[in-house]
Amino acid sequence: MSVTNKGARGYTAHTGDHGAIWLFQDPQNRILNNPGITVDFRAFGLATGELERAEQHFRECMEAFGIKYAETQLRVARADFAVDFLAPWFEPNREALVVPPGTKVMEYTGVDETATVSSGARAVGLRAGAVANRQIAIYDKRAEVIQHNKLGWLTIWDAALKAAGKPPIDLKDRASSHVCRFEMRLGSRQLRNRFAMRNWQDIHDVIGDALQRIHYCTAIADSNRARWPIHCLWRQFKDVIGNDLLQNCSGVLPSDVIEANRDAKMRELDAQLAGLLVTCTAIAEVSADDFDDFLENHVGALQRIVKEHPVSVSDRISKAKGRYRLS
Repeated sequence: MSVTNKGARGYTAHTGDHGAIWLFQDPQNRILNNPGITVDFRAFGLATGELERAEQHFRECMEAFGIKYAETQLRVARADFAVDFLAPWFEPNREALVVPPGTKVMEYTGVDETATVSSGARAVGLRAGAVANRQIAIYDKRAEVIQHNKLGWLTIWDAALKAAGKPPIDLKDRASSHVCRFEMRLGSRQLRNRFAMRNWQDIHDVIGDALQRIHYCTAIADSNRARWPIHCLWRQFKDVIGNDLLQNCSGVLPSDVIEANRDAKMRELDAQLAGLLVTCTAIAEVSADDFDDFLENHVGALQRIVKEHPVSVSDRISKAKGRYRLS
């Protein structure tokens, strides 16, 4: 477990990508009306296990921390539910999203862009509503996986495709590997006021009710959008959410996802290291023919630099492990 000073009257503890991020308020200097402990469960843990595993992790950690609590003290502050679709043919259409009157709907054209109305560019996502209340997001998950190097999701997708007798995804071929994520985000206003969601069982019982007033349709010529047919992907999304959450886990071992994420990070660092060594070779005015010899000789120089550093190698490795929590 990695623990750091949060800088806001408390501390954070990270139990890994298959665990949770724990935020502890300083009991001597608490923020008024804020919970003393906030737990943010990680997506990989929920995708490879199920809600029951998250609950077990919560109870085991609370016992290990020596924190006593009553079920009546628990409250759900936010719940996100996502379904990924391999749909190369799909492109989000703002007009096809039917939401309650007054709901703000934004269209965006890039993974890291602020949600703004797009113009001219291909739309890659839609976002409607507010996180504090209820928000639906439809976006290009493949692009996010590539940009942020989260190849654990590729392992999960390939396992689902294999179970269905289909070939794995080739991320290099966008035309055949486009994965669109439909994600519902419920904030505190919806959870506590509308659905009265306050414990683990409530999450199982009422999560499917949140889509009653939101629809994604197939656009037709009829001017009355209420008569537009429900889109096939939206129907599947609602069906999955309507099922018991215990049934909706990928079946992939957490160790497989951890290994995929670790391999992706190693490839990223190796590429950076290779680029730096090529730059060193150029600065040293070494020819391409002598590159291999330069690398062999340069290892000794790197070893000396590491040994001469004021902080020991073991301490630096320990600090780096805390920075990269892949477990």
